Amino acid sequence: MAGSQIYTALKEHKGQVTVKIDGIAASAASVIAMAGDFVYMSPTSLLMIHDPMTIAMGNENDMEQAINILRECKESIINAYALKTGISRSKVSRLMSDETWMNAKKAVELGFADKILYTDKEPETDTVLDSYIFGRRVVFNSLLAKLPKAQPPEPAPEDNSYINEIENLKLEFEII
Repeated sequence: MAGSQIYTALKEHKGQVTVKIDGIAASAASVIAMAGDFVYMSPTSLLMIHDPMTIAMGNENDMEQAINILRECKESIINAYALKTGISRSKVSRLMSDETWMNAKKAVELGFADKILYTDKEPETDTVLDSYIFGRRVVFNSLLAKLPKAQPPEPAPEDNSYINEIENLKLEFEII
């Protein structure tokens, strides 16, 4: 029942109580979170509610007593959830019986949390994002276009030495 005592201490606090769920608030931690005037959740956090559990040992009367205690315990926990969320007791009871896990968005929708943290920044428009998104082929072609163009090799000067030799031989024969 430590969760109940922490919940009550927070509710009795004279100042504003802000609860920040940055991981998992499950079981009694979810009850404690309901004491906050403001409950903020990280976009990656979870909140879980479930029926109370116990381990019991003994005879039939002991088991019946354990069941009755669990029922009363559940009713007291429903008080905290219903006060925070405004959800009907019967719906909260069903959510608990189903062992409901909630991401930040669902917790806000159901009233278990007031706000998702870090969502104040407006999302960028698609046109801004599109200017930063490049396909591999586009990048490759863009880089390729910036490379210096290869110049076709200049034709090698013609080797006319054999022609010159023939011409020289002709001249020699004419002289003789």
